Amino acid sequence: MKNRFLLTAFLLAIGANAFAQAPAAPAGGRGAARVTRPALFFKEEWKQTEKGGEHPIVFDSTLSNPSLELKVYGPSSKELLLTGDAGNELNPIHVWTGMCTTPCAVAFKHKTAYADLSGLARLRWNTKVSGFHQIRPIVKLADGTWLVGDHTDGTVRDWLFTEFSFGDVRWMKLDINRAVTTGTILDKVDLSKVDEIGFVDLMPGSGHGQGGWVDVAQVEVYGGSVPRTGSSASQ
Repeated sequence: MKNRFLLTAFLLAIGANAFAQAPAAPAGGRGAARVTRPALFFKEEWKQTEKGGEHPIVFDSTLSNPSLELKVYGPSSKELLLTGDAGNELNPIHVWTGMCTTPCAVAFKHKTAYADLSGLARLRWNTKVSGFHQIRPIVKLADGTWLVGDHTDGTVRDWLFTEFSFGDVRWMKLDINRAVTTGTILDKVDLSKVDEIGFVDLMPGSGHGQGGWVDVAQVEVYGGSVPRTGSSASQ
């Protein structure tokens, strides 16, 4: 009986000592800051002309989001086409690379803010492809560096919404004028201040028919917002 009493007293003493040495809870009873997903940075669904049908991109009226500027890149980027119909899930309004005879890229630039694509930032888009073509994300950093990611999307059978985290993507430098990769996979990339965000088709298009091309409809980017200041806002 005595031994049991001594053992109980010993255990109580250990517990009291551990409690005394435990770190105090933060003021207000709150623990570590909660990691949350970033808000929507921009969304683009494209805008069809009054005539409709398939036609070259009309820069002053193609975008539905007035906060964005549309940029196109690649030697044959003038051959990028807009087609599709609003409300048609089998043929939504989208950009099509089928007539590009070289790799082509499309990017969006927010007029008043850079994007912070660090942390849990992600991209969601509605895409479809033909042949062996794939859609890859591209970004232009605030210092002018262009990068292309190893993540690919696009299914042949149907339009599908897919999304990915920017933090899971490995990046390589991109020669934006030719829309081709250069160098090797980069060890580390800082995406906390991104000037433009878009996509690239690294293969020439095959024209009409089921040959090879990519379609990109709705695009949503979730990330932080970093205000543009001074002259950088108009660059």
